[in-house]
Amino acid sequence: MTGTPPLIELAGIGKTYGSGTVALGGVDASVREGGFVSLVGPSGCGKSTLLRIVAGLIAPDHGQISWPASGIRPSDIGFVFQDATLMPWASVADNVHLPLKLKGIPKDEAMPRVRDALARVGLADFASAFPRELSGGMKMRVSIARALVTEPPVLLMDEPFAALDEFTREKLDDDLIDLWTSQKLTTIFVTHSIYESVYLSERVLVMGARPGHILADIAVGVPYPRGRAFRESTSYVETCARVSAALREGVTP
Repeated sequence: MTGTPPLIELAGIGKTYGSGTVALGGVDASVREGGFVSLVGPSGCGKSTLLRIVAGLIAPDHGQISWPASGIRPSDIGFVFQDATLMPWASVADNVHLPLKLKGIPKDEAMPRVRDALARVGLADFASAFPRELSGGMKMRVSIARALVTEPPVLLMDEPFAALDEFTREKLDDDLIDLWTSQKLTTIFVTHSIYESVYLSERVLVMGARPGHILADIAVGVPYPRGRAFRESTSYVETCARVSAALREGVTP
């Protein structure tokens, strides 16, 4: 709605590591409540650093992140890493329970929420399984369920499907869209894939090479749900070409 403040607003975000590497050089961006935004850019451009700053895992050296008209705290944010990072000795249910356990919620009280989170990612029948018994795609679903079990208003995802085969990746992309549309999660998704970013997102933020900065903010402009027809459409191809051109512009000397 016009005039509604964004849920997340980044103003002049900069980050320099102790080694002297300038990871981010003044990032300005905003994300609406319930929006789906992807970050794409060359390796080392600071995408993951920016995501960790939004999550409150690291602090910027300058600039400000704000949450207008919102009482959201870092503990309210769900984070899905590139690796599933599951505890191999624990069952699927125990892995998903972990964030609630850290909040002091006992397992018997937490189990309804654990079962609900697993059902949302299609793993209702695997609560007693162990990570070694799961495929790569199923492990990532467990990781997503673990992020969802706290019912976060914001979901941050750092290349979660990068290590998966193309078929599994496309299936999880569709599942993620279904989850996002049903849960109304504000989502920021980091990926190296132009094609994935356009398929998933309302907007694609293209980042330039280090020090990271926003080169382009590209609206996809295609309604949900999406599917094979969208992947084969002229609109999809043209939007991917726009993102690709923005990336090339950012790395061309």
